[in-house]
Amino acid sequence: MNTYAIRAIYLFEMARTWRTWMQSIASPVLSTSLYFIVFGSAIGSRMVAIDGVGYAAFIVPGLIMLTVLTESTSNASFGIYMPKFSGTIYEILSAPISAIEIVLGYVGAAASKSIIIGIIILITARFFVDFTIMHPFWMIAFLVLTSITFSLFGFMIGIWADSFEKLQVFPMMIVAPLTFLGGSFYSINMLPPVWQTITLFNPVVYLVSGFRWSFYGVADVNVGLSLTMIAVFMLICLGIITWMFRTGYKVKV
Repeated sequence: MNTYAIRAIYLFEMARTWRTWMQSIASPVLSTSLYFIVFGSAIGSRMVAIDGVGYAAFIVPGLIMLTVLTESTSNASFGIYMPKFSGTIYEILSAPISAIEIVLGYVGAAASKSIIIGIIILITARFFVDFTIMHPFWMIAFLVLTSITFSLFGFMIGIWADSFEKLQVFPMMIVAPLTFLGGSFYSINMLPPVWQTITLFNPVVYLVSGFRWSFYGVADVNVGLSLTMIAVFMLICLGIITWMFRTGYKVKV
């Protein structure tokens, strides 16, 4: 394992984050804080409790997950797309570094950024909402696993994309809507039976539900099923990325 190469890619990507911290960290934290103010303080005070949890506290896990999913996908896709766009990808491919080491460097950095943002938002939420974390270990586990999984998903998109427009399609047009419709602001049990069944086909439901369970011990779906869905999605992303590097799909072109 070429740890020097992994470390070089990781530190380079993290350095880019600190250089653009206003865009990379401050912007998503500020946007999420506005959600806390509008939906938590203003609207939440007029909403009834959901599953015994006040509405303002109920949406905290969903808002964190919304930001983590979007940022993980965007950071990882942009991280691998820029070397393709600038042509420096060929220097990486010609270096004595394997595909798994490239993935570890880029995905590790993207996941680290998302985890940092998630933790900052969690701390920031304390200024607006009073909430508890019943299972802190599982909260961290869900945060880390989700960040890694969607960073892999973003890395896959970055390889596939051949323009900045395509780079933004999945995070803004697919990931964000699925998160909004995945129970971030409500419990799927509040929906009519038909829509509950349809919503279960949304993979984000299992992520939000599991993450919310780690806070309050309530979930829309079984926690074991949530972990299984994360593992399945991670394996699918790994399989596709492996195929991309093995065939050179949009990597060596």
